[in-house]
Amino acid sequence: MKYGDFVDEAREYVITNPKTPVKWINYIGNLSFGGFVDHTGGALVCKGDPSLNRITKYIQQMPSSDFKGETLYMRIKKDGGYKVFSPFFVPTLDGYDSFECRVGLGYNKIVSVFYGVKTECTIFIPQDAQVEIRDIRVTNVSGAPLEIDVIPVLEYTHPDAVKQFTNADWVPQTMQSRCFTNGDGVRTLVQYPFMFRDIKINYFTSNAAASSFETDRRVFLGDNEYGTWAAPCALKADELGNNEAHRGDNIAALMHRLGTLKPNESRRIITQLGQKDSLATAQPEIERFRNPDEVDKAFNSLKAFWEKYLTALQVDTPDPAFNSMVNVHNPRQCFTTYYWSRYLSYYQLGMGTRGLGFRDSSQDVMGVVAHMPDKAKELIVKLLSVQKKDGSAMHQFNPMSMEATNGDAHEMPDRPQYYGDDHLWIALAVGTYIKETGDSAFLNESVSYYEKDAWGAPMESGTVYDHLARALRFTKENTGNHGLPLLGFADWNDCVNLPTGAESIFNTCLYSRALLEMVDIETFLGHKDKAEAYKADHAVMKKHLNERAWDGDWYVSYYNADGTPLGSNGNSDGKIYLYTQAWPVLADIATEEHGRTALDSARKMLNTKKGLKLSTPGFNGYDQSKGGITTYPPGAKENGGIFLHTNPWMMIAEAVMGDGNRAYEYYNQINPATKNDIIDEYECEPYVYPQNILGDEHPLFGLARNSWLSGTSSWTYQAASRYIMGIRPQMDGLLVDPCVPSDWKRFSVERNFRGCRYVINVENPGRVCKGVKSISVDGKTLDKPVIPAFTDGKTHEVNVTMG
Repeated sequence: MKYGDFVDEAREYVITNPKTPVKWINYIGNLSFGGFVDHTGGALVCKGDPSLNRITKYIQQMPSSDFKGETLYMRIKKDGGYKVFSPFFVPTLDGYDSFECRVGLGYNKIVSVFYGVKTECTIFIPQDAQVEIRDIRVTNVSGAPLEIDVIPVLEYTHPDAVKQFTNADWVPQTMQSRCFTNGDGVRTLVQYPFMFRDIKINYFTSNAAASSFETDRRVFLGDNEYGTWAAPCALKADELGNNEAHRGDNIAALMHRLGTLKPNESRRIITQLGQKDSLATAQPEIERFRNPDEVDKAFNSLKAFWEKYLTALQVDTPDPAFNSMVNVHNPRQCFTTYYWSRYLSYYQLGMGTRGLGFRDSSQDVMGVVAHMPDKAKELIVKLLSVQKKDGSAMHQFNPMSMEATNGDAHEMPDRPQYYGDDHLWIALAVGTYIKETGDSAFLNESVSYYEKDAWGAPMESGTVYDHLARALRFTKENTGNHGLPLLGFADWNDCVNLPTGAESIFNTCLYSRALLEMVDIETFLGHKDKAEAYKADHAVMKKHLNERAWDGDWYVSYYNADGTPLGSNGNSDGKIYLYTQAWPVLADIATEEHGRTALDSARKMLNTKKGLKLSTPGFNGYDQSKGGITTYPPGAKENGGIFLHTNPWMMIAEAVMGDGNRAYEYYNQINPATKNDIIDEYECEPYVYPQNILGDEHPLFGLARNSWLSGTSSWTYQAASRYIMGIRPQMDGLLVDPCVPSDWKRFSVERNFRGCRYVINVENPGRVCKGVKSISVDGKTLDKPVIPAFTDGKTHEVNVTMG
C-alpha cells in the first residue's frame, strides 16, 4: 500500500492515507522553541530543554489512534444535535472524502474533507517568534448551508517531563489554568504549575471570539473520564463548561461558533500556543499574530528562509530520487539534527540528561556547514567547551546549562570513564569548517575547557588549535599492547563495552583521519615541521594497523586487553564489522591491497538488498563481557542490523577506491525515497533517513525505526555531495573529484562557496566512474581539478570532462 508521494516542485511529501504504519513526523521551530508535529496534527512542543520545559503532553508509546498533544474538533449542527469529528482524522477516526498532510520545510499542512467541510490547517513556528501557529481555514463544500463550530484542543504536561510520569500526586496538585477575555469576546487561556505562576506561563488563544472554553480534562471528556478523546462528552452540549482548572490534568479548548456557512463560504481561525514570563509580556506577540496578514508574512518568511538555505547546493542528475533527497530532504534532515542532535524525536523521548552528544553533534556540523557556517561555528565552540584539559571530551551535554556527563560510562564504574572517539571528531568538524569558509583565524580563538573551580569558573582555556592538539595527544598517549588507541568505554559503536585495556581499530582510523586534518591545517599555516610530525604519527598507525590488525581477508575490530580479537574470523559471532573495513580507507591507512580486499569482504558478508549490515553473525544471547551489543536479538540495531550510519562510510570508501557503481548502489539501497512503494515493510517516513533497519537475521528484515535524529543524515549528505558528486572544499579551493555510476552521461552541481556561486557541468563521454580529464573555469583551463576560491562574489561557470 502507498501512503503518499513526493511533490518535488513544492518541496513537500504529501501523505494521502492517515493510517501510516507508525506516526510520521516533521519538525517545527528549533530547540529554543519548537518540537515535532505528526501527520494527524498531534504535537510535542517545548521551549528550550525538552526535559525541563515541555509544554504539550505527547506520549509516543500510546497507540497511533490516540490523541497526542493537540488536535482540532469540528461540529456540524444536525438533527437537533451535533456531528462531531476531527479533520485531522485522529482521534475520532471518521471516514473521510479526502485527506492530505503536506509535510513541508518547517511546516505541516493538513487538508481534508469530512461531511462536506473542507479544512486546511497550516502548522508552523515563525522564524522570528516563539509561538506555534495553527492557521485554520474552513470551507463549506457540501452544496448546502452548514452550521459549523471549530474547537481546537491541547493538553498540557508538567514542564518537568520526567516528573509528569513519576509523581501522580504532586504534579496534578500544582497544575492550574485561568481564562482572560477581552471586550470582543476573544479569550486567552493561561496555564502554569503554581510555582511558575509569577515567572513563566503558557498561553493559548485565537483571533476570533470564543463563546466558551474548557481547561479541565476530566470535565471535557466527561463521565468521570469514561468519556473519550474520540467522543468527548463536552462536545455534545451547546457550550463548553467555562471551568478554570484549579488542579488535575489541564487542557485548553476554545469553542468558536462560525455560524451558518453558505456553500463555498470560508472562515479563518488562527490559534497561538506560546510561553512567556507573563500574559502582559505575551500580549504584543499575541496581537501581532491575530492579524492574518502577519501570519501570512511569517509563513512566507519561513519559505524564503528555506529557499535560501537549500540554494547552497543543488544537483541535477539522471536519478530523480537522488535529486529529491540531495536537494531537499537530506539537507532539511541535517538542519534538524544540527538543532536536536539525538535529543527529542518520536523515538528519543527527550527526558533525563541526554541533551546533545559530543560525537553526534561534531558529525552533524559537517552536514550543515555549507548552508549555515556561522551556526556551525557556534556549535563547534559549544562542543570545544565540554572538552577536558587532558584532551578527552565529555560524552553529552545540556545545551542550555552546558552541564555535561560521561554518558552511560557511569553505569560501569570498573570501565574507562571516557569514550575513545568523542574528542577526535572535533578535529574533523573544525577542519571541515575551515575548508568551507577559509576562516583559519578561528584556530586562534580562545575556548575554555570543561573543568570548573569551586565557584563554577573555567579552570583553563586554550585556543581552538590547542584543543585540537590536546585531542590528538590524548589518543597518542593512550594506546594498548598492539600500539593501537584504547577503546575507552566505547568507540563509535557504543554498544561494544570491553574491559579496561581493550584496543579499538575504529579509534585507530578516526585518530588517523584527525591526523590528516591536522596535516592540512599545519600545511596551510606554513608549519612544515608540525605537519611532518603528524604525518609521521599517521605512518605509525598505518604500519601498526596493517601488521597487527589484518585478519587475512578483513581488519579485526577490537583487541581485548589479553590480546583476543573481536571482529575476527576466529570469532563465532561478530566475525566482521562494517565500519572497520570502510574507515581504514577513509583514513588512508589501508594498503591498496588490504583496502580493496576489506571492502570486497564487507560486500560479500554484510551487504543485503536493503543495506549493509553493521556486523555478522549476530550474538544470540546476552554476554556481559561484550556489553550492550548483546542486549539486542540477532539482526537488530548494532547486533547485525542494518545500522545506516555506517552505510555512507562504505559509499565514501568505494568512491575513494574509484568504484562509483558500488558507491551509488549502496546509496540507493538505503535511500528512503526508494522505499515509498514498500512502506508496509519499511514503515518509517520515506522522506528522512532512519537510524536502523532490521537485518536479514531478523524475522522482520527490512523494517526501519528511529527516524530523523541520526548521523546517517550528515554522512549520507557528505557521501552524495562530496564523494559521489565529488565537490569537496579544500584549503585552497573546491576539489572536483566525482565518482559516479558509469551509466551517467552527465550531471550538474550548483554550489555556493566562500561568497561565490559555482555552476559545475560535468560530461562523462567515456562512461567512466572516476577521473577528471579536463576542467575549465569561465573558459580558462585549469592544470589541476581544484577550482580556486574567488572573492568577487560572482557566479562562475565550470565545465568538467571525465575520463
